[in-house]
Amino acid sequence: MSSAPLRIYLAGELFSAKHLLGNAVLAQAIWDLSEGKYVGMVPQDHEQRENTAHGIRDQDLRALFCCDVALFHYDGPELDSGTVVEFLFAKFADIPAVLLRTDFRQGGDQIKGGEPWNLMTSFFPRTKTVLLNAMELYHAGLNRDDKPETIAQEKRGIDASMVMIDRVARECLAALDAVRAEPPALPKELAGPVYEWLARLPGFKDGADGMREELAKCLAAKQEKKLL
Repeated sequence: MSSAPLRIYLAGELFSAKHLLGNAVLAQAIWDLSEGKYVGMVPQDHEQRENTAHGIRDQDLRALFCCDVALFHYDGPELDSGTVVEFLFAKFADIPAVLLRTDFRQGGDQIKGGEPWNLMTSFFPRTKTVLLNAMELYHAGLNRDDKPETIAQEKRGIDASMVMIDRVARECLAALDAVRAEPPALPKELAGPVYEWLARLPGFKDGADGMREELAKCLAAKQEKKLL
């Protein structure tokens, strides 16, 4: 396996301060815990709101296709539709993926014991699920035995939040390592044609010709890292 850092695409809702902050903090925590093995690619760092909707979508898909692994926030009573679309494109490209849910609410249509979302987004290869209860983790941080005695009362929530993020990041890191170790689902002889099709499938605003070359380079980088 190459020693070059592996790029993670962190997908999820990006519509509020807490979404933006949560995505950035989790990416940093995974970077720190992995000692630089995984570097986060957070879409909010690249989106330019003066661009067209088509351009923003294209930019996110291009970043996703060229990442080595991906992490998808599957929170909310209904999954964010954009995140689900990105997950499916990751599966088209055979990108190892982790589905993360820290929302303790139940949802979806699966029988008891199944994943708490619509069954159509489950059962894909090279995919691991991390299910955690954020409220429980937060209160565990508030009530932990090793709390610094000097922490100010008004900082207790921040301290508990960082304990929570540390646990989430550790669980995600273990899942990323596990899913990355799984063999590709995409046969080697089909990888080139599939990535050529991915240059055409979304209907990129700038056309398929330039994207064919870009995705060919992404595929070559993945193959060098033994991911495809």
